[in-house]
Amino acid sequence: MSLASVAPRHGPNRWSRLNRLVRPYLYILPAIATFVIWIYEPLARAFVLSFQQWNLMPTAPRRWVGLENYENILALPRFWQALENTGLYLLGLLPMAVLLPLAIAIFTQDLSGRTRNLYRALIFVPMIVPPVVAAAVWRWMLDPHNGIVNGAIGALGGDPVRFLSDPHLALWTITFITGWKLMGFSTLVLSAANASIDGSLIEAARLDGASTWEIVRDIRLPLLSPAILLLVLMVILLGAQWSFSYIHVLTEGGPLGSTTNIYYLLWQFGFGSLSVGWSSASAVILFVGFSLIAALLFWLKAKLSFHDD
Repeated sequence: MSLASVAPRHGPNRWSRLNRLVRPYLYILPAIATFVIWIYEPLARAFVLSFQQWNLMPTAPRRWVGLENYENILALPRFWQALENTGLYLLGLLPMAVLLPLAIAIFTQDLSGRTRNLYRALIFVPMIVPPVVAAAVWRWMLDPHNGIVNGAIGALGGDPVRFLSDPHLALWTITFITGWKLMGFSTLVLSAANASIDGSLIEAARLDGASTWEIVRDIRLPLLSPAILLLVLMVILLGAQWSFSYIHVLTEGGPLGSTTNIYYLLWQFGFGSLSVGWSSASAVILFVGFSLIAALLFWLKAKLSFHDD
């Protein structure tokens, strides 16, 4: 057999193998480019800016200050107050964004289709309301003089409650509003996971005489564990960030910094005082801290999740 007859046979095979190797990466190239442009490049730029002093003016010089921004932030009482507030936000959000939607998803599953859908639609409505609109409505409802909430309290003989101007109540008020907004999303996720449970497992348990609580405890909750842990992970990593709109519209971080969390403090540094170095340093600290928390949560999710396959 001549070389001329062999070359065409190996050429297409070589290109075919190369095509099989390269094609999958071409499919994910747009996603990779999006991540690089919108996430990793800004993150790298923020890391560089965290060692500089700059006021966001294009003509202003950028002065290299090393670790000074980090030292100033860590010595700032506002930073530690915001960090504490962030932890309180997350602790307050978990019952409203995980436990209550879990109860709703489980105990509405056995209702008739139309009634179940009505319940879930009413719970999901807050999710589609724009945050700024929701904040404006809550501002009116919680007004100490003309709000309907204080109107109801006054009708019962109570004194007006300053939900948004009392340092002891403002943070929990913002937490409640954020949880009210997220409840629909969590209910939707848990309801979908609950509906995907194999019905034969439930029927077999009922035939064996299991009570409703035993079915929930021994079947539904273990099989819902991946969705529950996913929501816990999302609330811990993103919950305080979701409250930004309500803090900005309703309290602007006050009173006395009682509602300022780490995300809002970062915004105040960057756009309130135009201290880009401090804002970037806060962002880097936030990124490192939550990356470690995310790694721990992903490990726990892998260890604690239960699957029926």
